[in-house]
Amino acid sequence: MSATLDEVLARARKLIDDWESEDCGVLAVKDFCRYAAALNDVDYLRRARAREAAGEPVAAPALFLAGTLSWQDGPAEQELRPDGLATRESPCTQGLPVRQVHGGQSVRLGRAPVAGDRVTAHRALTSADLRQGRSGDFVLLGVRTRFTAQADDENEDEDELMVMDETIVVLDGGTAG
Repeated sequence: MSATLDEVLARARKLIDDWESEDCGVLAVKDFCRYAAALNDVDYLRRARAREAAGEPVAAPALFLAGTLSWQDGPAEQELRPDGLATRESPCTQGLPVRQVHGGQSVRLGRAPVAGDRVTAHRALTSADLRQGRSGDFVLLGVRTRFTAQADDENEDEDELMVMDETIVVLDGGTAG
């Protein structure tokens, strides 16, 4: 194994199950509709605007939370790593000469997010494993993000809206970022 991947594993193993929370703000119909428009989901746009005009609750499209890459404005191009990922999306690799690709994602839906919900994203590294492939060694990082909102039920603190598990493949040999 390379010293670079050894460092990625060492950093990752220290961070497993170290949860960070981010306030994603209050969800708005406008954001739902922008997402739906990007998917060319005209039926959703029509239904959402009609429900909003009638004063009825408007639920987000099913994968809205998973499809939102960032809750911030996003980094300027010069702040991206050479592989195009933001530093925040690159756990355990800051300053190391690696390349990364997303290796997959699974999503479990909970209560539908509704306009007016204040959403919190809770994120943690869940695994770090060294693997070997035809082109050499690589590290698989597992990342879990739980999206929650204040519970409707007074007996609970939060409603789970979605759980997203992602795999990030870290390869040796990129340009340091």
